[in-house]
Amino acid sequence: MTTSRPAATAPTDHWNTVYATKGADSVSWYRPHLDESLRLTQSLRLPTEAHLIDVGGGASTLVDDWLDLGFRNVHVVDLSATALGVAQARLGERAKLVQWHPLDICKAKLPPNAFNFWHDRAVFHFLSDPELRATYVATVRRSVKVGGHVLVATFGPDGPERCSGLNVVRYDADSLHGEFGVGFERVTATREVHHTPWGTEQAFVYCLCRVRA
Repeated sequence: MTTSRPAATAPTDHWNTVYATKGADSVSWYRPHLDESLRLTQSLRLPTEAHLIDVGGGASTLVDDWLDLGFRNVHVVDLSATALGVAQARLGERAKLVQWHPLDICKAKLPPNAFNFWHDRAVFHFLSDPELRATYVATVRRSVKVGGHVLVATFGPDGPERCSGLNVVRYDADSLHGEFGVGFERVTATREVHHTPWGTEQAFVYCLCRVRA
């Protein structure tokens, strides 16, 4: 992020410390733009009045790019208020166009049937507890409109086993979709090789689903 950053259920202090002690472009998940996320977003041809939510958005530039595309109802959720502050400072006056939510997505009480598009790059793979994953999926199911889309990206089977000192769960497209179940129709799945700021490679899997009735 600037990649969507980790992680919904790690201690808040952990992520605030990460962003307070490192530049947003000096963490392993940094990307100047989330190219694959943007490509998949644009493939859906969403209207500019669609309601979009970036879960674990942190300091990511995805919010900037969504605003550049004309989207007017954008929400960003992150456990770290410090990370959100980085994005807000970067956006300046445009930050007022965004709804910011410094909260744990697994404890969040998001409004029902509120969103047309849910985006998560690198939160879900930190949910090592099956109960937390079930809570997350239930939140998605409740909050995304029927016919809406959900894009989740995690480390792939050959990706890292740990990130920022925390364990992760790695997925292929089938196992990632399986976590969400039959209520989510898989639209497409893709892979990405992310290059960290220091040149190492991290394999990501993206799964794009549509919420069924």
